[in-house]
Amino acid sequence: MLYDVRLELHYDYDAIVHGGRHLIRVAPITIPGVQRVIAAGLSFEPRPQRESSFTDFFGNSVTTLTYLAPHDHLDIRLTARVQVEDVHPPADLSPSRQALRQEITRYWSVEPDSPQHFIGASPRVQLVPAITEYAARVTAEMPSVLTSALALCMAIHRDFAYDAKATDVETKPAEAFALRKGVCQDFAHVMIAGLRGIGIPAGYVSGFLRTNPPPGKPRLEGADAMHAWIRAWCGQHVGWVEFDPTNAMIAGPDHIAIGHGRDYADISPIVGVLKTHGSHETTQSVDVIRVE
Repeated sequence: MLYDVRLELHYDYDAIVHGGRHLIRVAPITIPGVQRVIAAGLSFEPRPQRESSFTDFFGNSVTTLTYLAPHDHLDIRLTARVQVEDVHPPADLSPSRQALRQEITRYWSVEPDSPQHFIGASPRVQLVPAITEYAARVTAEMPSVLTSALALCMAIHRDFAYDAKATDVETKPAEAFALRKGVCQDFAHVMIAGLRGIGIPAGYVSGFLRTNPPPGKPRLEGADAMHAWIRAWCGQHVGWVEFDPTNAMIAGPDHIAIGHGRDYADISPIVGVLKTHGSHETTQSVDVIRVE
């Protein structure tokens, strides 16, 4: 599948901003065997006085901006063409959860994809007893890690309502779980907390969804904005498998990854510091168009 991706992020500040330093993570990455970035470009208004880029620990593309001149808004625009492979869901060669624990104890790598980074609590995902109990109940009869992750994915979609007004970017997994409402970020964090609570390494994926579905297919939730889903480590023979609890599915060719991390904190689209007062308003628009 070949896609053209367009993203616009607009920040309006209540007061003039004097200086600012930002890390921007919005550009898709190349993942061998999964997706390939053919071309990508970022532009900023106003133009920063300094701009550079690097690849972070988890392999995500990061652009750094430094502003010295006063400004009252920030526009971020991304255009990209990405080739996504239509990879079929893997055969279930994953171990039982008990066997997975034994695999993890023998897995000594600290490479970015090592499950060791994704098994415990992280900045935005704490291990919550109520979520662990929920995940354990949902997966009690599942024979393997992959079927356990898929069962939890389906359960969250069934039991939670998509409600953009119920939560915000700072909502914790325990709060979203209590509400049984939220958006893709909340569902991803709840699923990550649940999987880690029952011993399955899990991480956060940020990206885009196709906005023009095939004829007769419904539009996916979250397709008008940046999207979030999760990946679970299903043992050494299967590796990482991605699940979208917002849409009750294993992630496929409609999902274009920006990057991976332990949770939203590792792959948030913009973080930084600036000197101002008051608040700001944010708007975003996303188009993911298949190139026929």
